[in-house]
Amino acid sequence: MTRAPAPPFRAEHVGSLLRPSELTQAFRSFNTGAISAETFAEVQDKAIREVVVIQESLGLKGVTDGEFRRASYWGHWVEAIEGLDVAPSLFTFHDDCGTEQEFIAATCTGTLKQTAPISTGEFAFLHSVASATPKITMPSPSTLHFWRLDQTIAGSGYASDEAYLADLITIYRQEIAALYDLGCRYVQLDEVPLIMLANPENRARVTAFGSDPARLRTLYIEALNQTVAERPADMTAALHICRGNFKGKWLTEGGYDDIAEAVFQGVDVDGFFLEFDTQRAGGFEALRHVPTGKKVVLGLVSSKIGQIEDPIVIRKRVEEAARYLPIESLSISPQCGFASTVAGNPITEQHQIDKLAALVRLAEEIWGAD
Repeated sequence: MTRAPAPPFRAEHVGSLLRPSELTQAFRSFNTGAISAETFAEVQDKAIREVVVIQESLGLKGVTDGEFRRASYWGHWVEAIEGLDVAPSLFTFHDDCGTEQEFIAATCTGTLKQTAPISTGEFAFLHSVASATPKITMPSPSTLHFWRLDQTIAGSGYASDEAYLADLITIYRQEIAALYDLGCRYVQLDEVPLIMLANPENRARVTAFGSDPARLRTLYIEALNQTVAERPADMTAALHICRGNFKGKWLTEGGYDDIAEAVFQGVDVDGFFLEFDTQRAGGFEALRHVPTGKKVVLGLVSSKIGQIEDPIVIRKRVEEAARYLPIESLSISPQCGFASTVAGNPITEQHQIDKLAALVRLAEEIWGAD
């Protein structure tokens, strides 16, 4: 009997998908008290069933629930953990017009204690309706620290970042173990701060706020490793490195070179999802630092714009990447999710479907069927 390939698969997507209009309206209605939690959950269940069918019909081997139960890719962690709250970030999103967008981020107000399920309920339902491999995404530990730097733990009672992250990582390990017990074999951590620290302007900003960029990089790599250190051998852990994704805007730009060796050789995951959709992401040269045996999912298709990429161009880019890493170690995907928040990116659901379908077709042309 041929053993099914382990993820990441040849054609992937990062995780979040555009919320259908009925679900978007349900979020509004629930937040204003117009519908009950039970009614809200029914709308979510229906939308998830439908989006799983769409993914599987496109030929995707790994599927998600589109993050349809979440208001944002990280907010459910704050909601489930006592001692976490939100406050203004020290950083802003940007677009091509120079517009800046402020946002809120996690902050710590006291000793951390998980008081509600985080993503186990999400997975249990997804697992019950999916035939393909279900994937759960979660924010990296740094996501719950970096955006407010030293202000994150000010007044929290934690004496150091290390002490705060130690308690946070305990919750992550418990979550991963609980997911495994439910049948989860594929988790992905979404990481923005490490690529923020690859940009000299961001490092200068971090320094100006009184933090040490080099120390943070080491701290966040160690946090990732501690988070996944106890995962069972048959559970795949992937790291998605993202430059920010909010209504088509981004947080940073620049290549991977300044962090490539430290991250690709230092983070103990099975694969990396890397953005390469625009010149903001730099070239493929940094892939030479990826160790043998690790997989790389090339984010060559934009989730931020509706224009459908030319498959000939995408294939050539895969061939360019294969100069630095064997093509058998590569896969393809959009560069990020289509909707890191309920609002989503400025594209249509049909654009989303067309982009995913094109990726599946191209992956089969390059590598054959999984």
